[in-house]
Amino acid sequence: MPRTIRKIAINTGGGDAPGLNAVLRSVTLAAIERGIEVWGIKHGYRGLLENEPGGLVRLDRDAVRGIMHIGGTILGTANRGDPFHYPTQEGDKVVPKDRSGELVERFRREGFDALVAVGGDGSMRIANALLERGLPLVVGVPKTIDNDVYGTELTFGFDTAVSIATEAIDRLHSTTEAHERVMVVEVMGRHAGWIALRAGIAGGADAILMPEVPFSYEPIVEKVLQREARGRRFSIIVAAEGACPKDGDVIVRDTGDEFRRVAVLGGVAERVAKEIGARTGKETRSMVLGHLQRGGGPTTFDRLLALRFGAGAVRFLVQGCESGMVALRCHRVELIPLSETAGRTKTVDLDGDTVTTAREMGICFGDEAPGQFAPGGTAAS
Repeated sequence: MPRTIRKIAINTGGGDAPGLNAVLRSVTLAAIERGIEVWGIKHGYRGLLENEPGGLVRLDRDAVRGIMHIGGTILGTANRGDPFHYPTQEGDKVVPKDRSGELVERFRREGFDALVAVGGDGSMRIANALLERGLPLVVGVPKTIDNDVYGTELTFGFDTAVSIATEAIDRLHSTTEAHERVMVVEVMGRHAGWIALRAGIAGGADAILMPEVPFSYEPIVEKVLQREARGRRFSIIVAAEGACPKDGDVIVRDTGDEFRRVAVLGGVAERVAKEIGARTGKETRSMVLGHLQRGGGPTTFDRLLALRFGAGAVRFLVQGCESGMVALRCHRVELIPLSETAGRTKTVDLDGDTVTTAREMGICFGDEAPGQFAPGGTAAS
């Protein structure tokens, strides 16, 4: 007989993304409608592992009223809270310690029947590991502005980030053209160029640099000079933070530590701007959008997707009492195994329609053959 779901916990981990509060509202209301009690875990898993007042928060209708359009998360988040490598004070040092067993024990002691884990690829990996460690039921809800969670066509937060980046590129057109400059705009995207690709196309960029396409400077220089020869004395280049040149490496600002085991990237726009300026003789500037892409309220699309994911998470728990991750596939919300997504990254399909559209419009990716963007060539300007 399937178990009865009476009490669930929900947390938000990793980087914040527009739509987190919407999914909290959806999960809470969908659960309450079924007579299920909902509790929020503050700051990732810290609310379960630390004896802090308010580490666990009862979520009722009042708690989630009026939060759907607000950015951030009312539960807080954490990117140094992996319970398998949790920062723990031992003597005069803080060391990583596996506290997953404590977490599972506290989870069961509190009487929770299931966990709804809202996060990106790292959060899905942790959720799958906690399921294997002994949590009774876990349903993951994929969020990330990078759109790189494997197994789902889209994550909430992505549409908002693309919209913000596109608006920024739109605003840069007038000032870049007025000063006849080359502007290099850096957007987020560690391992996947989804934001750079979509915002670059929609914003009318002349070149797009992505982690999936190691680039050479020669095609980019040719593109800039081709536009110059046609009287278009300005160019805009959009670069994902994880983009890197052929035979080069990504630019790392912070190598991380034993608690945050991923490097912080950043600086590719500045490097590209310096190189393009030296090779073309044009005044070249760089701009990093950074956390602006995470801030503010979600777009209508992200708000609705977050609500659908949240309601779906509760629906699948009640109907099937099985673990997994909610995912958007062929416009439908489905449940897929956590093991299918954990530890995998969804990158841009270079043979897909979107990349093909960009190439057919004459947008440069830095991998073109010599002469394709020569001043006398036929590629679009």
